[in-house]
Amino acid sequence: MRRLLPDTSTEVDLRAAYAVDADRHVRVNFASSADGAVTVDGRSRGLSSEADRELFHLLRAMTDVVLVGAGTVRGENYGGARETGGKTPPIAVVSRSLDLDPASRLFTDTQVPPIVVTCADAPAERRKALDSLADVIVAGTDSVDVEMAIDQLADRGLKHVLCEGGPHLFGWLAAAKVLDELDLSLAPLIAGGRAGRIIAGLESQLADPLQLVHVLEDEGHLFLRYSTT
Repeated sequence: MRRLLPDTSTEVDLRAAYAVDADRHVRVNFASSADGAVTVDGRSRGLSSEADRELFHLLRAMTDVVLVGAGTVRGENYGGARETGGKTPPIAVVSRSLDLDPASRLFTDTQVPPIVVTCADAPAERRKALDSLADVIVAGTDSVDVEMAIDQLADRGLKHVLCEGGPHLFGWLAAAKVLDELDLSLAPLIAGGRAGRIIAGLESQLADPLQLVHVLEDEGHLFLRYSTT
């Protein structure tokens, strides 16, 4: 791993490079191909590398909670929280419909119970089925209010949030103006196909500016850290 910006160096302390000083912080971590694809053959694994996986685990070890959309949980067959770097941040799943399988790895292969973030109008029977398996947060009425959800996580002491997708959840966070940071890993490949972008579900363009904090590189993979402020 080497640093290209803001200065060049062949020695990089990843933890220092991604350190956060703020009391509350929401960061999104995504991987993309050079042509903007968020998946290869429907999965993000095809965009990854050894350095990307190292960063993935480091960011988990530096967060209080991992926030993820229900579609990503199903598509990536998400397991539950495991100890990483001496911490076990819970997985918090955002789902309006509560279309979550109680027998899935999220609930059965975990060291701490997951958190399910939903809204008041979510199906009552599905919510009842999850009450004994997860800490259920209700944020919003007919849809999930992500700003309220972030506040409720903070009330539980989970103030540093790492979002791992999917694109719609990223879009909701950006639209709600609660996003502090985007960490983007660019894989040196052209994916083509019909893969989506890292963000989706926005009704209008945001055109929100980002500040480039650093650029790291390893075997052609670029690791970009952006701040929204």
